[in-house]
Amino acid sequence: MADIIAGVELPRTSAVAQATEFIRETTNPMIFHHSRRVFLFGSLHAQRLGLRPDPELLYMSSIFHDAGLLAPFSNTRQRFELDGADHARAFLLERGFSRHAAEVVWTAVALHTTPEIPSRMGSEVAATNYGVLTDAIGWGLDDVADDRLEEIVTAHPRGDFKKEFLEAFVEGLKDRPETTYGTVNADVLEHFVPAFQRPSMVERVQNAPWPK
Repeated sequence: MADIIAGVELPRTSAVAQATEFIRETTNPMIFHHSRRVFLFGSLHAQRLGLRPDPELLYMSSIFHDAGLLAPFSNTRQRFELDGADHARAFLLERGFSRHAAEVVWTAVALHTTPEIPSRMGSEVAATNYGVLTDAIGWGLDDVADDRLEEIVTAHPRGDFKKEFLEAFVEGLKDRPETTYGTVNADVLEHFVPAFQRPSMVERVQNAPWPK
């Protein structure tokens, strides 16, 4: 694969190579190509907005951000974002990254589906979220030059992305529906799983063990 795509240089480190191979082996082509596009779009938005993320940490955040959908890494029933974040942090620490670097990646992965907050945080967290938003819902797509966009989707094709992406969410969440409370993930199960009932904050307050 090219080391430079759409003007973005991919980090060439041992950890990046290992992470890339790991995601190739444990997820599927849709998640792999999506994750690489997230890095590329996130990098381009960072350049445009004057952010200076560490390329290796941004790559790690991007490549692991959806890993928890298809490869649960803990015995705890938790949000898939946390599964991916926990594994990414362990992956980095095992390879000698600092605790601070591992926490940056953990935060970027854990918050990548959370509206508004990532853009107020560090460059890696913000850029990861921007990349996700661009590839998933087209946010900021008009800010990506046509030739760069074409180069990205040629290197990492979208295929039938919309269908496969939503299917991956259903498969990854249908057996842990309670973890979608208070997140955009509940939208997916509500749309595709007839028996799913969205947990309500109102019901939780009303049913709390208090007399009033």
